[in-house]
Amino acid sequence: MSNAATFKTASLSSTVSAPTRWYDGLAEYQQRGVAHVLATVVAVNGSAPRALQSKMIITLDGFCDTLGGGSLEHDVTITARQLLKGELNSGDAKDGKPLKQGKSEKAHAVRRDAVYTKHYPLGAKLAQCCGGSVTVMFECFNVTPPMSLLVFGAGHVAAALMTLLAELPCQVDWLDSRAEMFDRYLKTDAENTTEADIGIARKQAIYQLPAHIRPHIDEDPVDFVKPFIASNRSNPSIKKGTQQFILVMTHDHSLDFDLVRATLDACLDMDKGINADVRNTERESNFAVGNGHNGNDHVVSAMPYLGCISSATKAKRFRDRLLQRGYSEEAVANLTMPIGIDIGGKEPMAVAISIAAQVLQLYNQS
Repeated sequence: MSNAATFKTASLSSTVSAPTRWYDGLAEYQQRGVAHVLATVVAVNGSAPRALQSKMIITLDGFCDTLGGGSLEHDVTITARQLLKGELNSGDAKDGKPLKQGKSEKAHAVRRDAVYTKHYPLGAKLAQCCGGSVTVMFECFNVTPPMSLLVFGAGHVAAALMTLLAELPCQVDWLDSRAEMFDRYLKTDAENTTEADIGIARKQAIYQLPAHIRPHIDEDPVDFVKPFIASNRSNPSIKKGTQQFILVMTHDHSLDFDLVRATLDACLDMDKGINADVRNTERESNFAVGNGHNGNDHVVSAMPYLGCISSATKAKRFRDRLLQRGYSEEAVANLTMPIGIDIGGKEPMAVAISIAAQVLQLYNQS
């Protein structure tokens, strides 16, 4: 079981320990949808720290395996992170020139997706005693932010949905206040599991779930909404479109309503903060003229998908209650109820497929 306090105060990215071998890192980061670079030695002349085809993985905040350490690896790491951030022109294989100002976001993304190579004279430029030279190829993966889902409720539909999400590159935080709802995923050694075995397994909190699906047990799930939105909005690679998904499907209608309200409130509060920052920046830098803002524009950042499982009756009741409490029609329109695409079928897996289809559609069209 994940520690709720840690979840609420730290980033919502996985706290799983970093892999040590490049092939383990490649598999894990691909599965979790984490942006990463595979750096490979593709040419060697003379003496070099590592052999041809040596590899390492670099993420924005970590790495695994090695290309030999020292100045070579230091520069490889810096270069990889510049590529992930879109700060290099990967069309220039020799010099790795910074991106010119004014380039479109589309061109920017193309460069990040391209294969990039860089030549390293080890003695001349990097002061490494090997004296030879190597060429390193950089391949970027998952430069588009992955789907990030916050799922409330661990009932039949949510369990079926996890079966689907287990096969997709995404990051999932899955919450329920009832510890027993996750018992089916506990890893136990005993063939005939007893209550005592389950109690021990709960304390150890080892689940048979993919690394990118993280279960959380907490009696106050509403507290998870704002940190989730804030942590993803702070990601500099998220520009616009739908990459965040909040799915509400608990066993309690009143809790569902509280979660919906908490999401709308968190987004409204953050948009107010963003607009205040924009106004302050414009006043301080005299930046308002000619930049697309007139000083009074309301800048709205990308709203996460907010979906709640429901019947038509429940959906109408929720919307009426929100309007009565002072939420605008525009704000209420951000709520998707009933959740999912209307494909027919009421079985848990059928509903889960409809939800997954809607999430994928929105994500891939953003």
